[in-house]
Amino acid sequence: MELHHKKHHQAYVTGANTALEQYEEAQHKGDVSKMIALQPALKFNAGGHLNHSMFWQMLCPPKEYEPPSGSLEQAIEAEFGALDALQKQFNAKAAGVQGSGWCWLAFNPEVKNLVIATTANQDPLQPTTGLVPVLGVDVWEHAYYLQYKNVRPDYLKKIWEVVNWKDCGRRYEEAIGK
Repeated sequence: MELHHKKHHQAYVTGANTALEQYEEAQHKGDVSKMIALQPALKFNAGGHLNHSMFWQMLCPPKEYEPPSGSLEQAIEAEFGALDALQKQFNAKAAGVQGSGWCWLAFNPEVKNLVIATTANQDPLQPTTGLVPVLGVDVWEHAYYLQYKNVRPDYLKKIWEVVNWKDCGRRYEEAIGK
């Protein structure tokens, strides 16, 4: 994950900063065409930064792992039956992402429940879907290729050993308004 953090995440930060500078310049000049043309670069790079910034907080060292508890544990049990059932459904959905993207455990504020969702590329979850991220897993090959080669399912099995459920629980409680 060190290479992932230092190189890949940094590339999104650099790309977002460049696109924002160009956008600001175009805005200052009143160049609406240029502002519109920069939207994909902003979404991709700023989305990559946003997603990765959450991702690092949603992970913890294996020795600090604790299973979900409190209201998040109750919501997982209510929606999926048990943590292992959530993991199975989540991993199936994450493995099915074609190409690059993210898989999310999210709170749906409209129906007040947890859902599993995916986003393509670096599309950020909340601004593009309205769902509130509780847990996000990067399923781009850059997240796992050094350790797991091209075997995404192996990476998905192991990622659960480093989920920071305390952070996810905090996100869930913020989403439900506790």
